[in-house]
Amino acid sequence: MSKTTGLGDNFYVDGYDLSGDTSSLGRIGGGPALMEMQGIDASSIERLGTLKDGSIEWVSYFNPDALHSHVALSSLPLTNRIVTYFRGTAIGNAACGLQAKQINYDPTRAADGALTVAVQAQAANALPLEWGEMLTAGKRTDTTATAGTAFDSGIVGGTDFGLSLYLHVFSVTGTSVTVKVQESSDNGADAYADVAGATFVAATPAASPQSQRLRTATNLTVERYLKVTTSGTFTSATFAVVAVRHLLASEY
Repeated sequence: MSKTTGLGDNFYVDGYDLSGDTSSLGRIGGGPALMEMQGIDASSIERLGTLKDGSIEWVSYFNPDALHSHVALSSLPLTNRIVTYFRGTAIGNAACGLQAKQINYDPTRAADGALTVAVQAQAANALPLEWGEMLTAGKRTDTTATAGTAFDSGIVGGTDFGLSLYLHVFSVTGTSVTVKVQESSDNGADAYADVAGATFVAATPAASPQSQRLRTATNLTVERYLKVTTSGTFTSATFAVVAVRHLLASEY
């Protein structure tokens, strides 16, 4: 894979597109905590992975306009938030998702007058940071029921441990839109069918912007090709989807 910069990235929180309001991402991290457990017969440290964790930290510019950073972040909700980072905006590009608690909203006014806000989101509900791939090219807008472009994972025979899925719905015009993920083994003769457990709750205008996370069965076989399709009664729906294909058995 070619080396890339971080230019052209996107960043979403609960269906708010904060890409243009985000100055920098200070940390995107996760993984298991390490516990030292060496015996007295060991000549070096032995470690065992324990609790998994995750966090995303960033700096936002202060923007009080509707659907921008101050409106999205200043309320410090007690409920969980869905935070995702998109490395560029092409189907199949790397992306990560985190179900998290937002723990702060700390403005700083610099001597030159710049007003920025430091924010942290920390993993919630025993769910770690998850890396996967974009199933939409950043934000996608459908004006009618649509079958999107497929993503080829390149994994012949698929995988056996299900998916985690992240959805942001930025706006809906109409009654509602239902977003789901479909699969095929060959993107051709094998007709696309719904992935079991990969249909999101219908999104409505009144509830948008909004976000959802789904986890399929942990023993579900997922075929090589995936694509996002929409249905419902709407004239415009703008959304983004990340899929995390689990390559190993997981406990969450």
